[in-house]
Amino acid sequence: MEKKERNMRKQEDNYKDEVLSLRRVTKVTKGGRTLHFSATVAVGDKKGKVGIGSGKSSEVVDAIKKARMQAVKNIKKIDIVDGRTISHDIIGEAGAAKVLLKPAKAGTGIIAGGPVRTVLELAGLKDVVSKSLGSNTKINTSKATMRALVAQKSAEHIASLRGKSVEEIR
Repeated sequence: MEKKERNMRKQEDNYKDEVLSLRRVTKVTKGGRTLHFSATVAVGDKKGKVGIGSGKSSEVVDAIKKARMQAVKNIKKIDIVDGRTISHDIIGEAGAAKVLLKPAKAGTGIIAGGPVRTVLELAGLKDVVSKSLGSNTKINTSKATMRALVAQKSAEHIASLRGKSVEEIR
């Protein structure tokens, strides 16, 4: 068990993390109220890998630790065009939250708010415009952003699917 934990720590060290949300959750029982904490964390290496995880515990630190471990397990590889933006417009959905992501010209920066900005920055994107549609819950907005990023298809991928060259597609 310790060896596996040590390997996980070594793997985790090259990821930066950011707490997206931290909430107090109360469960009412016959004996009274029990207080717990729920955390959502995003991790990324700013080179095209990003993940989101959530965890619960009776202590804040433990909840964040669990969420970070879950996020590291859920890391996905993102295609980055020209080392700065995404390949095309896309809408990601999670629950009632929708997030529209659009590529932007060089120097535009990340035009996004809240958890969307955090996820995009941790993924290593520099020029993206986003719009949050529908619900604005932090957890679902970050999940919708992840789904949009994972659903991106590069020009090379589409060219290989169609059996054409990249120049013919563009």
